[in-house]
Amino acid sequence: MAAENSVIEDPKGHSDAIVAIEKLLEVIKNSEAGTMIRLTEEIKSATKDLIEMELSKVSVSSGCELFLRFITFASLEQLKFEDCRSLLLKRGNLFLQKAFKSRDKIAEIGAPFIRDNTTILVHSRSRVVLRLLQEAVSNGKRIKIFITASNIDNTGITMQKFLKESGIASKLILDSAAGYLMEKVDLVMVGAEGVAESGGIINKIGTYQIAVMAKTLNKPFYVVAESFKFVRMFPLNQDDLPNTEKYSSVDSAITSHPVIDYTPPCYITLLITDLGVLTPSAVSDELIKLYM
Repeated sequence: MAAENSVIEDPKGHSDAIVAIEKLLEVIKNSEAGTMIRLTEEIKSATKDLIEMELSKVSVSSGCELFLRFITFASLEQLKFEDCRSLLLKRGNLFLQKAFKSRDKIAEIGAPFIRDNTTILVHSRSRVVLRLLQEAVSNGKRIKIFITASNIDNTGITMQKFLKESGIASKLILDSAAGYLMEKVDLVMVGAEGVAESGGIINKIGTYQIAVMAKTLNKPFYVVAESFKFVRMFPLNQDDLPNTEKYSSVDSAITSHPVIDYTPPCYITLLITDLGVLTPSAVSDELIKLYM
């Protein structure tokens, strides 16, 4: 879930990670480098700039890392630089097209988890959660949505606007009202900025406490996330999240609230991804496959 004041422009409604990958493809296409070493340096430099400028650092970082891993695999087999560049562009576009389709695939996989007359609690804004809810409604499911305002940047208000535009009724609630309303909902559904090796998730601040409350009241807690958000991190607690990712700037770490938190895998029922429906313990195996 990207912050509302995202620096990366998103005119097509794509996730920040996908927009970042598109920009890396532009770097490859427009580069004046004459060697693979120089081109690789330019790509890494652009990646660093994109991560530093974007508030949703985890998703951009993981998406760019997987993209670089995918496009550079076997590229050294090419003898000529232009052949290498052409291969990088070809593989990059293939990766991008797969990423474009991930949201629709997740919606198709996840819609059956929503039964008719289901009440759902959603935290903040997530385009992939929105797409899944749209799919459920298109399949004739009647649903009732509560959305937390996510008052660190009010992205819940944006989510409600998206739902309204899709013809889905919803009610905006205070973040502090999540516990009060938990007994009234059938399930919780959230997105993720990053899915850690442990099967836990890094997401908008407030996700952790909602997951704890859902667990206490035996409510299913579903995470909806694209596989390009799988990240090679293994946090054990909130302090394990780097300040560069927890805060909008390093200087604000002392005076500001963190923008993300970590939800351990023990609070997560299932992860609905484009790779299929996963238990938290299955994430590490999928990460190994992604980085092989």
